[in-house]
Amino acid sequence: MSSRPAASAAATPLSGAYRTVWRWHFYAGLISLPFLMLMALTGAIYLYKAEIDDWQTRGVAAIPPSAASTVPAAWAEAALVAVPGRVATLLVPEREDRAVKVSVEAEDGSRRAVFVDPATAQVTGQAPAEGVTETVKEIHSLVLFGPGLNILVELVAGWAMILVATGIFLWWPRKRDAGVVTVKARAGRPMWRDIHAVTGLYAGAAIFFLAATGMPWSAVWGDQVMGAVREAGFGRPAAPAASDWVHAEHAEAPQGVGWSLEHAGMTTMAAPLNLDRILASAEDAGVARPYLVTLPASEDRAVTVAYQNTRSEDARVIYFDRSGDVLRDIDAADFGTGARAFEWAIATHQGTQYGQINRWIMLSACVAVWVLSISALMMWWKRRPKGRLGAPTAPPGPRAKVAVLAIVLPLAILYPLTGLSLILAVAIDQLVALIRRPAVA
Repeated sequence: MSSRPAASAAATPLSGAYRTVWRWHFYAGLISLPFLMLMALTGAIYLYKAEIDDWQTRGVAAIPPSAASTVPAAWAEAALVAVPGRVATLLVPEREDRAVKVSVEAEDGSRRAVFVDPATAQVTGQAPAEGVTETVKEIHSLVLFGPGLNILVELVAGWAMILVATGIFLWWPRKRDAGVVTVKARAGRPMWRDIHAVTGLYAGAAIFFLAATGMPWSAVWGDQVMGAVREAGFGRPAAPAASDWVHAEHAEAPQGVGWSLEHAGMTTMAAPLNLDRILASAEDAGVARPYLVTLPASEDRAVTVAYQNTRSEDARVIYFDRSGDVLRDIDAADFGTGARAFEWAIATHQGTQYGQINRWIMLSACVAVWVLSISALMMWWKRRPKGRLGAPTAPPGPRAKVAVLAIVLPLAILYPLTGLSLILAVAIDQLVALIRRPAVA
C-alpha cells in the first residue's frame, strides 16, 4: 500500500517538472562547473590583490619613509636609465615607505617595472611589469589561453545563473526527508545531497551576483551593453569642447580609470610632455594617493591621472594635455546612471566596495562554488550508471518543460550568447534521444 502513493506522485506534473529542471541543472553543471571552479579559485586569490602585490614587490619597493621628494621628471629619467625605452605609467603610492612604480616599455615592446625612491630619485630595484595577480586576472578572464576564449566568460556566467535558478527550484521544500536549511543526513549520497542543497541556499545569491557582475568583462555582452549605455547618454561624461573622446587601444588606453573609461582616450594638441606640472596640478587638485599616471605613446592623446579607488563613489580621473593644462576633471558624479551602476557592481564583485565584509562574502561564495562542485561530483559518482553519463531522464510531454522555460528563458533573452548555447544544448539533447530511441519493428 505504501508504494502506490509514491508511484502516483511520481507521475504528477510537479514530479515531471522537477525531473526536467533537475535534468537541465545537471547539464548546466556539466557545462559550467569546471570553468566556475577555475574562476572561483582565481577570483578568491584576486580578492587579495593589494596584499599579494605588496608582498611580491616589498624587496624592491620598500624605502625609508621620507616627506622629501624630487621632481617627477627625475623619477622617469632614473627609470629610463635602468631600462631604456618609454615611460608608460607611474604609480604614486599612498605609503611613504614605498617607492614610485614606473612602468617602462622597452624598445622590444616588453614592459618592466622600475621602482624609484621619490626622495632621492634613485632606483631601488626592478620587477616584472605584470605580477602574480595580473596573471591570475588573465586566467580568471580566460584571456591567458587566447583572446577568443574570453567569450567563454559570458557562456559560463550565463550557465552559472541557470544553475542557481534551477537549484533554488530543486531545493524548494517539499514533503520529503531532506536537508533544507541544515544538513540532516550523516553519510552516503543523502549527506552530499544535503551539503549541496544547504550550501546552495546560503551562497546562491552571492554566486548569482558574481556571475551577473562578471558579464561586463565578457567579449560580446560587455562591449555591446557598454556601447548602448554610452550612446544613450548614461555612460561617460561629454568631452570638453577643445577635445574629443577616441577609442583607445594598447598603448593609448588609460589605465586604472575604471571600466567605464578604460577604452576612452581623449585627443589633445601635440606638445612636449611636462610631467612635473601634470603631477603638481593633480596634487593641487586634491587627487588622493595612490594614483596612476598614464602616458600614451601618441603625442596627440591626453595624459590621465586616476585615483586607485576601492569604492565606486570615490572615482576620480583628471585628463591633462601634455603641457599640464586640465582638459577634464571627472568624478563619480559625472558618470551616467548606467556607468555608476556598472562601476558599483564591479567594485562589489572585486570585494572592495564595502570593505572587509564585502571581501569575506565574495570569498565565501568562491569557497561555496568548490563545495557545490565537489558535492555534485560525489552525488553523481554514487549514482552513476555503468557506461552512461547519468543525466536524469526527461519525462514525456511538453508540460514538464514549462518550468525550465520559465527559469531559463529570461536569462537566455538577457544574455543572447547563453541563449544560443542553450539552443545548441537542446538540439544535442534531442539528437542523442533520437539516436538512443529503439527502432520500431
